[in-house]
Amino acid sequence: MGALLWLLIPVLAGLAAALWSSWTLRNRRTGDVAELAGYARFRAAMEKQHTTPAPTATAPEHASDPA
Repeated sequence: MGALLWLLIPVLAGLAAALWSSWTLRNRRTGDVAELAGYARFRAAMEKQHTTPAPTATAPEHASDPA
C-alpha cells in the first residue's frame, strides 16, 4: 500500500503539469491588437506639442539692492 501511495505523488505532479501547460498554451482572444492600439495612443499623446503658459510678472526679473 505504501508503494502505491509513493506512486501517486508523481502521477499527481504529472497531472498538475499537464493542466498548467494546457492553461499557459490556451488561445487568447485579445492578442497584441489592444496593446498595440494603446501604445499608438500613447505615442500620439507624447508627440503632441504642449504649449507652456507665459510666466506671470509677479516680481521684477532684476531687482536692485536698496543698499
